[in-house]
Amino acid sequence: MIASMSPSQPAISHKPGLLIVDDDPLIVDTLNFVLSADFDVFTSASREACIRQLRDAPQPPSLALVDLGLPPRPHRPEEGFALISELLAHSPDMKIFVLSGQNDEANARHARTIGAIEFIAKPADPANIRHLLLAALSFGDSAQRSKPEVAGKATLIGESLPLQKLRTQIRQFADSPFPVLIEGESGSGKEIVATSLHEFSVRRDKPYFALNCAAIAPTLVEPTLFGYARGAFTGAANAKSGYFEDAADGTLFLDEIGELPLELQSKLLRVLENGEFQRVGETLTRKSRARVIAATNRDLRREVKEGRFRTDLYHRLSVFTLDVPPCARWGAIALPCSTTSVTSMLLAAIPHRSACQKMPNSSGCCMPSPAMCVNCATS
Repeated sequence: MIASMSPSQPAISHKPGLLIVDDDPLIVDTLNFVLSADFDVFTSASREACIRQLRDAPQPPSLALVDLGLPPRPHRPEEGFALISELLAHSPDMKIFVLSGQNDEANARHARTIGAIEFIAKPADPANIRHLLLAALSFGDSAQRSKPEVAGKATLIGESLPLQKLRTQIRQFADSPFPVLIEGESGSGKEIVATSLHEFSVRRDKPYFALNCAAIAPTLVEPTLFGYARGAFTGAANAKSGYFEDAADGTLFLDEIGELPLELQSKLLRVLENGEFQRVGETLTRKSRARVIAATNRDLRREVKEGRFRTDLYHRLSVFTLDVPPCARWGAIALPCSTTSVTSMLLAAIPHRSACQKMPNSSGCCMPSPAMCVNCATS
């Protein structure tokens, strides 16, 4: 039986809730038949109906299957995209899967960018959908039980809507094993976002390595990332592991990924595809389990068109994409109380002038230096 999200429903179920939003009754009935044994299934045929039901529900479902093509424009994806954003605004912890016949690459990438965790192309095997839903639920529950309260780390400060959306996406993508591509202007805080993805993930106690691809000579990028064997080049007196080995089960952050030499992009692609790499001067194939986060201030789509960045590598890196707004759009900054002492220390370290308690030009200034006192400083 297909349930509604009405609070008047008398039965109390301990099964996780699953919201299915699709205007095809046959698909809805089929999914309900397969999934109702494991989930309390709630359905809607349109975005507006779904939002009305969600607002009346005592608590939101844990999972959602959303079709992109919904009334009144079932042949376009805009309604589905808008619904994903509204569902996450109402319930940031909801895990959303897109189930859609509009399965081109751009739709899949945009769905993940705005918060969906997976894109499933129609037609799909209901048993496989069931497996994906249960896996996401199990993974999310175990991660939530051990989710830390991150304190004392660099963080995004501001309350603008773009920053609130970014924080939500960071928490959603943090535990995924897939790569994340962070895009934004120089100085917008991309490294803070990368650190936050690591700190909010189950890998937070594992190593975190960062490499700025623009701040290192191109000839040193490969041995730094993959390591090298003894005698691989002049000066290689001993074998040395690279960042992919040292990161182990942790996180490797590649800043300014657009600067990566074209000849090394294929080697990075191989690691992303199957985890395999070789040290410079060595034939032994090694395995990496590190999660890769990349950042760029370049338009990688343009770089791909102009032949400076590999198309396949771009698709691998951009499974999840985070757009960091410029600092001018961070909005009003509200400093937490814990930063008061830090602010005081910073102000104390800056030479500035203020008035001492003495009369102007009197002796015995109480400031550390008369030059810092508006009363006692000499012009």
